[in-house]
This record gives sequence, structure tokens and C-alpha cells, in this order.
Amino acid sequence: MKKVTEEMNPQKEWFEKAKEIRNAEQLTDFAQELLEDTQHDYGTVCHAIAALAIGAAWYGAHSQGITGFQAGFIMWDFIKQWEYSNNKCGLRIIDYDKMLYPQYENKFDKIITHKQFKKMQEVAAEKLKEKYKAHPDVLKHWESIVSGTVPFGYKLVKED
Repeated sequence: MKKVTEEMNPQKEWFEKAKEIRNAEQLTDFAQELLEDTQHDYGTVCHAIAALAIGAAWYGAHSQGITGFQAGFIMWDFIKQWEYSNNKCGLRIIDYDKMLYPQYENKFDKIITHKQFKKMQEVAAEKLKEKYKAHPDVLKHWESIVSGTVPFGYKLVKED
């Protein structure tokens, strides 16, 4: 069994290899290499599992011929199912590289759609109704959301 540590920086090679997976045999071999033939530390196991997920995605994408739009859906579905399965109000990823280009200024506006805010109001009202145990400041914040105050200086916009 090969031992790897975070200092060895093995993930770069793993992610490159993951992008080349085209069939089930390659994916199985990659899984064995990453999970059975390698001893990980706290950090490298995270990279290994992420690389394996990327490998599975590339295998699926190659075998099924997905579009860029479908790839975006898969990414969001994975994020929601893996880490945010209880999220009710939505998620957002900010690509700070786009700050290098003035045409993306609107991507950094503090905006929320009416639909997202309505869902936030519903969730806050639900928590208040359940008598959810929270700090008094949190309860006041939820009450203000329910009453129509959009939090943190965000502005409401129409749906895209």
C-alpha cells in the first residue's frame, strides 16, 4: 500500500487522471488505486474521493455525451445532494476570477430573486412557528425577513 501525505501534493495527478476515464474498467481501477492501494492522511483522502467523483463524472459524460448545460446541472445536483441536502433557500457560487473583467460586474451585485426571498420567508416563518430554539437576535432577524425585510443589503430582482 502506497502512503501519501498532503505535502506530497498527489491530487494534481489524480485530477488529471480522473479526466481521462472513459469506461467502467478504468473507473474501477482508479477507485482501487485511490481507495484500496493508497493509505491517506486527513487531507489526501478528501482529494482522493473528489478525484474519484470527477472520474465518474467524466466517464458518464463521455459515455452519454452530455452538454455543458447538463454538466452544470450535474455539478449543482452533486453539491446539493452531497453537502447541502437540507438547504431550502438556494445556493450561489461566486467566481472571483470574473472580477478581472468589467462585463461581469452584475455577477457581484447583492441580489436575490423574488422566488428565493419568498422561500426564505417561508422557511423563517416555519422556524418561528416551530418555536425553534435560537438566539433572540436570530429570532428578530427571522421576524424581519417574514415581515418583508430583505437581509444584508440585498436587492430583489426579477427571475432570470
